[in-house]
Amino acid sequence: MTEPPVEPGPQAPPGPPSETADVPLTTGALARRLGVSPTTLRSWDRRYGIGPAVRADGRHRRWSPGDVEVLERMCRLTSSGVPPAEAARLARRATGSAPSVVDVPEQPRPRSRAAGTLPLGDVRQECRGLARAAVRLDAPAVERQLEAAVEQYGIAGAWQEVMVPTLHAVGRKWASSGDRYVEVEHLLSWHVSTALRRYTPSAAPQGTASAAGPVVLACVPGEQHTLAIEALNAALCELGLSTRMFGAAVPGEALTAAVQRLGPVAVFLWAQARSTASLPLARHVADTSWGVKGARRQPLVVVGGPGWSGPVARELPRPSTLRDAVAILSGATATAGTGERH
Repeated sequence: MTEPPVEPGPQAPPGPPSETADVPLTTGALARRLGVSPTTLRSWDRRYGIGPAVRADGRHRRWSPGDVEVLERMCRLTSSGVPPAEAARLARRATGSAPSVVDVPEQPRPRSRAAGTLPLGDVRQECRGLARAAVRLDAPAVERQLEAAVEQYGIAGAWQEVMVPTLHAVGRKWASSGDRYVEVEHLLSWHVSTALRRYTPSAAPQGTASAAGPVVLACVPGEQHTLAIEALNAALCELGLSTRMFGAAVPGEALTAAVQRLGPVAVFLWAQARSTASLPLARHVADTSWGVKGARRQPLVVVGGPGWSGPVARELPRPSTLRDAVAILSGATATAGTGERH
């Protein structure tokens, strides 16, 4: 996939192309071009010497094309998870630029909305790069990070090792900061969903569904959180298994009707909150049968999500990770393909 072009900054006054290209940018204009805040640019200037070569009147920053080149590389490196101090050194070296001010030891960072303030803990470097890009609202960088994670680790690995830790960190920050990070959470969730669907085939290979029914994936009534079952759907499709995704808040009657029509090998029910998890509904789906008299079948019902925690669903399989869910559901499909009954 080709890298999206950098969004151009504000237009300079009319003039010959060569002169327009050399017009220095203000800090605000450059911040808009790069998708970072002006505070971030001033901080990088102060800490790492990534500053403008020329300052108008000795005070106001004016960024030359060479300065912009260094900063564009700086942004690409930090988006990939490289620590800012190292990214600044590499950016200057790659562009042959000397620091415009003397480097100073890194100072304790002030409180800000920088990605470093997210409570990530001990995670893979890819999580830090993804978090930095999300906090900057840098959609192209978020997309590249997610694409690279899926290509390196596969769906299940990228979900558990990169996507979930970053989503949790953003969620915790949102919960502790009021609505300050809601836009970050929305952007990151949207791009995670987009990445998962991009790697989900539109249909299983011909003949897969004939050996066994599909796996049905649905959120219980009242449940709107779908990312987990989107990841499960993508991981199952990655193995060539047939699925039917019904998404958020599926009414109980509709779910039962779908089970009777499809004859699925298994039904996976997701509940994020205990208030939505319904053991009677899960039992009802498990008791739903189809087929001719004397050879009727019933689905394996598997539940997932924190809503099913505790004793409410001990009678049903409840995998704790995506890999565990894939193992249970793919095993059920293989068993059904041999003609064995649940």
